[in-house]
Amino acid sequence: MLAVVCSAVMLAAGCSATDTSVGGGSSAPAATPVNAGAADGQLAKVNSSSDVEARRYLYPTTTGTRDDRQNWADLYLPPGDHKDGSVPLVILIHGGSWQAQVGADSFVTFSRRLAERGLAVYNVEYRRVGSGGGWPTTFKDVAAALDFVPQVRSSNPEINTTNAVVVGHSAGGQLAMWAGTRHNLEPREVGASPAFWPTSVVSLAGPLDMRTAVKLGDDRIVTALGGRPEQIPDRYTSVDPIQNIDPKAPIIAMVGTNDHVVPPILSQNYVKAVKREGGTGTVVLLDGADHVSIVTPSAPTFPLVVETISRAAHNASRS
Repeated sequence: MLAVVCSAVMLAAGCSATDTSVGGGSSAPAATPVNAGAADGQLAKVNSSSDVEARRYLYPTTTGTRDDRQNWADLYLPPGDHKDGSVPLVILIHGGSWQAQVGADSFVTFSRRLAERGLAVYNVEYRRVGSGGGWPTTFKDVAAALDFVPQVRSSNPEINTTNAVVVGHSAGGQLAMWAGTRHNLEPREVGASPAFWPTSVVSLAGPLDMRTAVKLGDDRIVTALGGRPEQIPDRYTSVDPIQNIDPKAPIIAMVGTNDHVVPPILSQNYVKAVKREGGTGTVVLLDGADHVSIVTPSAPTFPLVVETISRAAHNASRS
């Protein structure tokens, strides 16, 4: 398994951003941290227990409405002093079927573990089905959160945003893949013309072939997008990862062999399609892991997930 993961990490480090919009420049206005409200004590506990520094930012939305309880991202910084541009960036997007029952607070420990490995972690919250989200709000929120990264970097110049890695679990895996290919969208599409985009992606049990997932009975996708593929083909064409492959973006798709929520075949289909397009990617099957345990800190496979992301981010930042 370790040899497979090391190979996967090498693939994820193979892309180097050259467009000046990737990663944003220091000319962006500086973002200002805010009080995290009810979560402030949770972030303070992170700060005091691990020397990881956590701070919250409210990103501007593009929908004409916002919810400060959801339109935020927490930035975790590794301990110590760091030179400008020296800390690799990982963007985390949580899952939960695009629905409101699961939020970014479920990734506090995940974020801290990655920050302890010398990474800056940008843990994104967004509106979901049942809390003001769904199509197109959920997607617009994720796009807005990523487009705010250059301003966060202006406040935290130690962050290296040139070759950032975006990581998503479950529905967040789909959103992460979409976030990594937004620069290829047509101007009329939701999320097009990004101010920032990551250059490599790690999916953790993401539904990377959404049409096949719907055929297999995944009604959560139908709810999130507002219909089946035959009813709203343009939406699926715009956001389905397997229909939006960028061969220049290295990807790793990790999935548990016991995942019966988002079965491994969806990741395998996606990686096969990436390779047909001339791209680089690999599937990492985690023996015995299921849909939830892949991101559960106490699970035996979780250290491997953290190690894979850490290596991918550190290698990408040196590209």
